[in-house]
Amino acid sequence: MHSIDSADADERLQDVLRGGVSAEDLPAVFPLLRGRSLLRAFSALFHGSETQVVLRLLVLRTLGARAHAPEWTPAEIRDQLAFVEPVKLETVVQRLKEHELLTWDNETLRYRVSPLGRKALAAVSTLLEFERDDEDGLGYITAQLAAGQAVGRISADELGHLLSRLSELKEDFDRAVLSGSEHRIRRAALRLESVWTWVEKGTEVVSAIADSEELDSAAHRLAQAVGRAQSALLRQAGVFQRELNKIDQHRVHLGRTGLSSSDLVAWLRSLTPDALAQHADEAHQLPLQPPFLQDQIALDVAEYELLERERAAAESTELPASESTPTTHDLPIDEDDLSPLLTWHSELAAVNEPLELTDALRGDDYALSAYRLSLLGLLGDPESSALQGPTADLARLPLKLEIEPRLIDPGLATIALVSAGRLHPRKDKKPHA
Repeated sequence: MHSIDSADADERLQDVLRGGVSAEDLPAVFPLLRGRSLLRAFSALFHGSETQVVLRLLVLRTLGARAHAPEWTPAEIRDQLAFVEPVKLETVVQRLKEHELLTWDNETLRYRVSPLGRKALAAVSTLLEFERDDEDGLGYITAQLAAGQAVGRISADELGHLLSRLSELKEDFDRAVLSGSEHRIRRAALRLESVWTWVEKGTEVVSAIADSEELDSAAHRLAQAVGRAQSALLRQAGVFQRELNKIDQHRVHLGRTGLSSSDLVAWLRSLTPDALAQHADEAHQLPLQPPFLQDQIALDVAEYELLERERAAAESTELPASESTPTTHDLPIDEDDLSPLLTWHSELAAVNEPLELTDALRGDDYALSAYRLSLLGLLGDPESSALQGPTADLARLPLKLEIEPRLIDPGLATIALVSAGRLHPRKDKKPHA
């Protein structure tokens, strides 16, 4: 199998796109083109039958597992993998070498696993490690996110994958609750228990990520959404228990035997299909009970047939005639009066020493003072600072609000009490937009 150069890869990718669309113009394609060498490595590993894939991974993992002596002579490879047919082994080694997963040193006449091969081995080893006890995939995604957070490389894609997986689990759990099935709820509770450790670990990681000041606003909002989804899953155990308690209240007990309908259902589920068929052999011989007709259901059906069907047929379903869209030139447009905000912004921008809260809130009436107090909470808020407009300009002012847990008399005619506090200029003062 020959290697694919860049021109051929671009031409083949261009063939699957519509006319007039260039691969370089698609943002989603750029990371894939940038990682072309890594994609080729995985293509070399996983192309072909399952047997071929297992043999290539076996050879590469064997050569990469010897930490004390990472270089291999051809004879050592044949001795270590003597259980593999020699011709097949030589073919696999050459394939790994051609795709730069193995490198050959002409001076020492030895093979070694290339850096690209080490990356592939690390990715495969991590996936195999989590495959044993991570059927939901939450552990692997959380581990990747934790590793990125530990080295200071937070990926918005990994946050998005974690949020999607948490949302999927929450939807599955909600469906189990809505079904009202004790079997489905208990199965969902066991599933939640299996991922509980990863949800708690993910909560710690996401909390650390959300507290990072270097995180951009989009990734910060995504981390907050992940935190809310994790909190919802942590509350799900209580939801399951409440639903099971409701089911227990309506459980039917079979006489004085101590058995319930749930015990009967569990016993039936434990039987094989052949055993169930044997119990049903003579079921058709049971006599029918006379009151098999439900009168309320019959009345509902009769009401629909005699009334609702005729009423639906008589309804007019024609659409009204089309009309031209009215113009908006003559519509009155109200413009907000931002002069109180702009005036106060100018006053706060000139603050260069601590200012008491009562002085900052002083206005002509109660409404203006209350308006100013409501805006003080925006100071230093990262989400508000990332927006545009006069309110965002106020949020970007280099001021810090300090509130004390006591009330004082501001000396204003329209305000009885207000929290004690003051505005401090921040030391890391930056020019506002």
